Amino acid sequence: MQFSDKLDQIETRFEELTAQLADPVVINDSDAYRKAAKAHSALTEVVSKYREWKKASSELEESRVMAADKDPEMRTMAADEVLRLEPLVVQIEEELKVLLLPKDPNDEKDVVLEIRAGTGGDEASLFAAEIFRMYCRFAETQRWKVEVTSSSESSVGGLKEVLALISGVRVYSKMKYESGVHRVQRVPETETQGRVHTSAITVAVLPEADEVEVKIEDKDIRIDTFCSSGPGGQSVNTTYSAVRVTHLPTGLIVSCQDEKSQIKNKAKALRVLRSRLYEIEIEKQQAQNSADRKTMVGTGDRSEKVRTYNFPQNRVTDHRIGMTIHQLDLFMQGRIEALLDALTTFYQTEKLKQQGEAA
Repeated sequence: MQFSDKLDQIETRFEELTAQLADPVVINDSDAYRKAAKAHSALTEVVSKYREWKKASSELEESRVMAADKDPEMRTMAADEVLRLEPLVVQIEEELKVLLLPKDPNDEKDVVLEIRAGTGGDEASLFAAEIFRMYCRFAETQRWKVEVTSSSESSVGGLKEVLALISGVRVYSKMKYESGVHRVQRVPETETQGRVHTSAITVAVLPEADEVEVKIEDKDIRIDTFCSSGPGGQSVNTTYSAVRVTHLPTGLIVSCQDEKSQIKNKAKALRVLRSRLYEIEIEKQQAQNSADRKTMVGTGDRSEKVRTYNFPQNRVTDHRIGMTIHQLDLFMQGRIEALLDALTTFYQTEKLKQQGEAA
């Protein structure tokens, strides 16, 4: 295996970190211990897989030697082992290549989810509400927390737009390929002649930025308060709990009225604003490296049609990878992980190809 030297270095570093975590000096230094534990955790999976590869490779070599034994029974047993171990070693090597790919620094982050109704009027708003419920149901299966920061309902009970914070384990890692235009094909409830209509919504998944990554100065923002609207009990339209934050340098505006507390609404609005500013900065960096941007076509451009939901045929098709699932009814209930995993695998494979070409 060509990259065994690199893996040897990683394993050595892993062993050093293991020793540090047992060192009383490190244990008594909370910052040092936290850094060592984080680094140790980041290497655990690749070291475990490397050790699995070394064990399988060693057994394969032993089996090949035994295959030349004079005892016919021993040769047969060894040949069977060679047939079992050869594909296993290749499989582990491929898994190691994926694990050694440069990590997306945002993979561990929580996300800001934005869904907006596009073409299609009321039908688009109804579909936006259904897609939001789909993501909420998926979040439940992952034990993630969903907090709505703001939403705007349509006259038919759909959603013109909704913004939500989703927090949990590796949220961005799983959700990052959902950005783009989601198209729906079905017969709307208002359609009297049974014709299939096409509507669309936009989905944006933004990694939530830490305060350290995006510093928002007080002088750069204007905060306005107003009365909440919609469901919420006696406090609605009586207290100025809703908050609108305007970022003066960019003109970005974020509103939040989900909480009854003005302080909580302000905190949520700033989280969303920080993530939007972070996205703008990331886009600037990507624009500076056009070569990298070309290789990431289809991985987050919200102007691109990424998926079609065809209700009459009970199918959902992701156009980036050409994958169709004929269980749209289950998909809309939040059973979307198979498609998310397929997208991750596809883009990992693309990165491996690029790495091979660069080498």
